[in-house]
Amino acid sequence: MAERRSVEASLARLDQAIGRLEVSVARRLDVDRSLGALEMELQRLGEDRSKLALDLDQSAARSARLEEANREVSRRLVAAMESIRAVLERHGG
Repeated sequence: MAERRSVEASLARLDQAIGRLEVSVARRLDVDRSLGALEMELQRLGEDRSKLALDLDQSAARSARLEEANREVSRRLVAAMESIRAVLERHGG
C-alpha cells in the first residue's frame, strides 16, 4: 500500500512538473511570437525610414532647383526692368 502511495505521489509530482513545463513552453511561444512581431515592426520602420530619407533627399533637390530657378527669374526681371527704364529714358518717358 505504501508503495502504491509512493507511486501515486510520484505520478502527481510528474503531472505537476509536466503542467509547469507546458506553461513554460506556452510562455516561450508567446515571447517568440511577440519577438517575431517586433522584428517585423522594426523591419517596417526601417523601410519607412528609408522611404522618408529618399523623399527628403528628393524634396531637398527639388527645393534647390526651385531656388536656382527663382534666382534666374529674379535676374531676368531685373534685366528686363533695366531695359525698360533705358528705353523709357531714351524716349522721354
